Amino acid sequence: MKKKLIGAALIFLLCGATSWASEGDKFGKNISLTDTTKISKILKNPEKFIGKKVLVEGIILDVCAKRGCWINLASDVEFQKIRIKVKDGEIVFPMTAKGKNAVVEGELQKFELTKEQVINMKKHQAEENGEDFDESTVTGGETYYQIKGLGAVISK
Repeated sequence: MKKKLIGAALIFLLCGATSWASEGDKFGKNISLTDTTKISKILKNPEKFIGKKVLVEGIILDVCAKRGCWINLASDVEFQKIRIKVKDGEIVFPMTAKGKNAVVEGELQKFELTKEQVINMKKHQAEENGEDFDESTVTGGETYYQIKGLGAVISK
């Protein structure tokens, strides 16, 4: 009886974990992982995940308006997010994906930027968004983490 219950629970979990794979628009490679990692867990201890493949899920907060080469996913913790960046042209996320749920598989990357690199990055972001940017607001270098996206499923 115990084995039957464990088997039924396992089947239920596997079906639930992969049901998203058939219920959305697919981008890039097929997703191979079945266990999602909370974005908050990654951001709490990112060094543990660098270079490792992860499966994350969240609401798409923003999409690159120029090339569709990145999306920002909301974390399970309020005000947290993580960027999913893909190789330009390899995957193109549509602007209509904003506000939809996404499941993304990719590899966590770490970037350590100098003050000059931060200024250039923020200047570029401001230009893309049609905003003003004051270089004096940057006081030093920054370290940030993003996921190199390999495959995604976005809800319809």
